[in-house]
Amino acid sequence: MTGKTRIKEALTAAEAGGGVTVQGWARTVRTGKGVTFIALNDGSCFSGLQVVAEPELSNFEEVSRLGTGAALRVTGRLVDSPAAGQRYELRAQSVEIVGPADESYPLQKKRHSFEYLRTIAHLRPRTNTFGSVFRVRSSLAQEVHRFFADRGFLYVHTPIITANDCEGAGELFRVTTLDPAAPPLVAGAIDYGADFFGQATGLTVSGQLEGELFAQAFSDIYTFGPTFRAENSNTARHAAEFWMIEPEMAFADLAADAALAEEFFRFLCRHVLDQCREDLEFFDAQVEKGLVERIASIADAPFAVMEYTDAVAELAKAPVKFEFPVAWGLDLQSEHERYLTEQVVKGPVFIVNYPKEIKAFYMRRNDDGRTVAAMDLLVPKVGEIIGGSQREERLDLLTERMQEAGVNQEGLWWYLDSRRWGSCPHAGFGLGFERLIMYLTGMENIRDVIPFPRTPRHAEF
Repeated sequence: MTGKTRIKEALTAAEAGGGVTVQGWARTVRTGKGVTFIALNDGSCFSGLQVVAEPELSNFEEVSRLGTGAALRVTGRLVDSPAAGQRYELRAQSVEIVGPADESYPLQKKRHSFEYLRTIAHLRPRTNTFGSVFRVRSSLAQEVHRFFADRGFLYVHTPIITANDCEGAGELFRVTTLDPAAPPLVAGAIDYGADFFGQATGLTVSGQLEGELFAQAFSDIYTFGPTFRAENSNTARHAAEFWMIEPEMAFADLAADAALAEEFFRFLCRHVLDQCREDLEFFDAQVEKGLVERIASIADAPFAVMEYTDAVAELAKAPVKFEFPVAWGLDLQSEHERYLTEQVVKGPVFIVNYPKEIKAFYMRRNDDGRTVAAMDLLVPKVGEIIGGSQREERLDLLTERMQEAGVNQEGLWWYLDSRRWGSCPHAGFGLGFERLIMYLTGMENIRDVIPFPRTPRHAEF
């Protein structure tokens, strides 16, 4: 709408005295001594703009009875604010009540538990915390694209519906047009040949395999999109629908992969420090004390590299008792990862060259025959934040590993074709977008960094 000023722009105006029209929602309404104060927020920034409504308004009585949550359009003049902590306030010349709100509006109190706010996910973006979360999320998403675009990476939209299971975990949501009450059967099993795609399909768990194909044509590519996992988990770190960032580079080895991951992670840390400072300071004050200092220390810290074998040795001699066992050949748990990064390295660390049995079939076998060229980036507070590898580009070793892992080669014939003609070393990694947001905001539950979380038995909104 012409003539509209965002509250962020009004609060950063060069000087007072200008006339503006702002639109937003009343966070608080206070009336006393012939004046009404309205804290108006439009989501453009953390801070609200204080609107001062006086009896000269034609509808002052109606304005003085406004309810929290009402949608308003206010025209007035910016004046210097006498109150501490705010530069300007808006002396209202007209207040239009676009959408009223009564006392049944659920966000009357200033503080609500995150658990309660999940039950009203359609309204929680209007709170301070979730306003900050989703501004940071939006800003980070744009920076992800900027990072890769500035480095010449091609953005690839990999399929959401797929017939393959990239991780081999079998945790796919099925996509079908068959009648669930009476599906066609052949020898007692569902006949997916009669389905829409003529085979069993599901929602993707990763765009990596398709991304590899594009990397072998465009050299450097990335995917950034929704992924799905039908894992019946109710932990604070799992959701059935989440977003993944997955770059892939041709003619690259594990060292180049780790170098890109380090550059990327530093870039995002510095971005929130520079461009999301107001929201970050809110998180520092209300969610995690010392958040800004923690992110700044990561942005400036050296990233160490440690062999998996050495990491296990460090854990074996640790003067603490772990819940999960430590032994060569076992995967590292969050408690192990946090110990390594917080107590041993005291900073970010890449753990590299894992046993092949605990990693995916597509990872490149090292010369020792026991390990693969895999890497995980561990950071303080959460442990693993990025996982990646150099991919197995040698057809004979790839097919051998697929057979060992029980991966259906017929269903991945196209993937094997990429190793038959013009195969080259290539590498990539995955970063869960929600896990990144949790790390950079201090929020501790993945449900609180996704607009509308999908978890077991929850898909209301």
